[in-house]
Amino acid sequence: MKDLTKPASEEYQYQSTMSRRESLKWLSILTASAIFPNIASGDVIHSSANAVKGHWPELKLSPVMAKGYGKDPNLIIPHSSPWPKILTAGQLTLVAVLADIIVPRDGNVPSATEVNVPDVINEWMSAPYAWQQADRLTIHSALVWINDESTIRFSKSFIKLSSKQQIEIIDNIAYQKQDLAEEFIKIANAFSRLRKLVLAAFFCSPAGTKDLGYQGNAPIMGDYPGPTDEAMEHLNQKLAELGLSL
Repeated sequence: MKDLTKPASEEYQYQSTMSRRESLKWLSILTASAIFPNIASGDVIHSSANAVKGHWPELKLSPVMAKGYGKDPNLIIPHSSPWPKILTAGQLTLVAVLADIIVPRDGNVPSATEVNVPDVINEWMSAPYAWQQADRLTIHSALVWINDESTIRFSKSFIKLSSKQQIEIIDNIAYQKQDLAEEFIKIANAFSRLRKLVLAAFFCSPAGTKDLGYQGNAPIMGDYPGPTDEAMEHLNQKLAELGLSL
């Protein structure tokens, strides 16, 4: 049984094993993913006049000035470094610890860090596009808040806390419930955005799609057999509803 009183990752530092080319490809998949249609819509952090209790970092981040891919990107052989990555080693390690809390290893299913989710989050936050840059402020603020809260409660940064202490903080911010204490409103919204990105990145990975039971992108031996009877029945039903039946 895991000892929840021991520091979870006092000496831990996340080490990237994903190439830049691979993380850029994964960013493209994540952005275009039809599995998660809300991933690019972002979450609005509540900032009502009543949500003033507690602490919230009012960050002023310098804009990312790098150019994007343009209107005709080469996603087959992307440029190796179209923009600099912005997360520091410490921030990336914190993202890794949080990602593994959100998606821990479960039997044969790997954890978020085992499939390099932190690299994809870093790539997402570094990309010079409006959606990603809105997330950059949200997630940076969340990382600062989590470390500040850890220091206030336990006089340590989050990655140096025991697993039990880490979960105590996460339990306060993991759910956007109606009776949420005012001091947790903004961070709960920000953490929700981070959780969506972590889950989306994980389920876009080969291990994640396998865990979902997705069976696409598989080679077919011989001639294409055509759609199944069930698929044709569904198609014909939808065509009939639209008045497009043959």
